[in-house]
Amino acid sequence: MKLIDLRSDTVTKPSPDMRRAMAKAVVGDDVFEDDPTVHKLEAMVARILGKEKGLYVPSGTMGNEVCLKVLTKPGDEVLTEAGSHIYKNEVGGPSALSGIQLHLAQGKKGVFTAEQIESEIPAPDVHHPTLTVITVENTHTTAGGTVFPVQEVKKLRKLADGHKIKMHLDGARLWNACIATGLKPVDYAKYFDTVTVCLSKGLGAPIGSVIASTEELIFEARRVRKRLGGGMRQVGILAEAGIYALKNNYKRLAEDHENARWLAEELLEIEGIEIDMETVQSNLVVFDIAGTGWKVMNVVEVLKKQGVLVVPFGGTTLRAVTHLDVERKDLERAVRIFKKVFR
Repeated sequence: MKLIDLRSDTVTKPSPDMRRAMAKAVVGDDVFEDDPTVHKLEAMVARILGKEKGLYVPSGTMGNEVCLKVLTKPGDEVLTEAGSHIYKNEVGGPSALSGIQLHLAQGKKGVFTAEQIESEIPAPDVHHPTLTVITVENTHTTAGGTVFPVQEVKKLRKLADGHKIKMHLDGARLWNACIATGLKPVDYAKYFDTVTVCLSKGLGAPIGSVIASTEELIFEARRVRKRLGGGMRQVGILAEAGIYALKNNYKRLAEDHENARWLAEELLEIEGIEIDMETVQSNLVVFDIAGTGWKVMNVVEVLKKQGVLVVPFGGTTLRAVTHLDVERKDLERAVRIFKKVFR
């Protein structure tokens, strides 16, 4: 019986067609900038995001940390949402790797406003660190996959320009934000100095993210990537998977969104489960089981034995993520298992 893995969209496996494309990839030594397939991927992503140049990195975390490093100096302050991946899920990278301090803004469903943070920008003073970067996560993971509105991004950019502050976009699921809104990736990316996008989540590549920015910043980013151990050799085999993913798996993200909405509506019918449906905007479903009387880890273990994998998501909540390796018929079986367990 097929295991229904709803832990994350990172669990997707390369399709047979993607594997065939990888096997045919032309490769070279990327540290020497000799890999033509990596060049193709970097140029492709840069073009999609409207930036001058791209840089292939092993992970979204490395992409974020490289960008923060090139945008700041030790002792600077970076503003980020209190539940952001940069703050909660990157192992203290900003302080450990760049010597910078994070200024946390409490957003509503992952979104903070320009009006909200304007008063939090410190005036020049020898006692205060200099706020040099504002980061935005889109979609926002811990908020349940919510979309950061482009109208608010535009206001933030205007505010940032007025204070000579840079902006970074953690766009690990930017593709999902664009599918949800009908906007193009460049419609978001144009407001940011640096952007990271992930290829190994909903798009289904086995590994990799791409940083996009100006030629000058990407030159520095390449140096930092090397320092962090991210210099790769014949990595065109993996870059080809990213190219295939962008060409073939982008538009189908809409199916994941439809499946997530369907799953959320079905889970809501189970007595004791609560879901803030306003947060179900992409492919993530966060649901609260407090009303069922079950403890989170007990549910995770029981569901696993029944063939469904989910993850604890803080407090009394669980998270399920739809992706290209889960079809509607799989979700229908998962819902039957959920109902059986909670009954």
